[in-house]
Amino acid sequence: MKVSAIAASLVVFTLATTTGATLYAQAAAQPPKPAQPAQTPAQPPVQPAATLPPQPPAPFPAGAKLAFVNPQRIFQESTEGKVALTRVKALTDKKQTENNERQKALQANQQKLSSGGSVLSDAARSTLEKEIERQQLDLQRFQQDAQAEINELQNEVQGEFARKVQPILDQIAKEKGLQMLFDASNAGFAWVDPGLDLSAEVIKKLDAGKPGTAKP
Repeated sequence: MKVSAIAASLVVFTLATTTGATLYAQAAAQPPKPAQPAQTPAQPPVQPAATLPPQPPAPFPAGAKLAFVNPQRIFQESTEGKVALTRVKALTDKKQTENNERQKALQANQQKLSSGGSVLSDAARSTLEKEIERQQLDLQRFQQDAQAEINELQNEVQGEFARKVQPILDQIAKEKGLQMLFDASNAGFAWVDPGLDLSAEVIKKLDAGKPGTAKP
């Protein structure tokens, strides 16, 4: 298996964890919390857990011809990946804010029609109904265009990231004389020597290049 096959899946998981499945998904209603008893026994103060020093990466097994990388870790921990996530999140937040403003304006007119419809003249009522219909169509088009713009940016940053990571994968595979380099998110390992994980080395080499900067 050629090493370049891994690059295609490096960011398949990509930005869903940051942007959500869709731009306009509504959060599920939270169930009410159960009532607390009037008196509860005093609890001893919780002691903070001891912070363990970071453990050094396991050594790469001598003579190993197989290794793997964790694409999600590379994307989330590398400078380039963080910059990509920031770019997409900024655009998503911008579109979400504008979407909310449009929805509020629409809801205000709907409330006006609902509460004052009986006192409005026929002409005023007709004008307001047409305005509500226009706002609804505009909101729908805006949401479709915004989602398409976000998807386009996601594809762009994914492609950029894969192009930057691929030469590093090729370099590491050649340096270590590997025959296969697996994508851990798709390999389905039952057990694997932790020393075969080259994710930290990929991140180090990626960050050693020119630091990423967010585009306006």
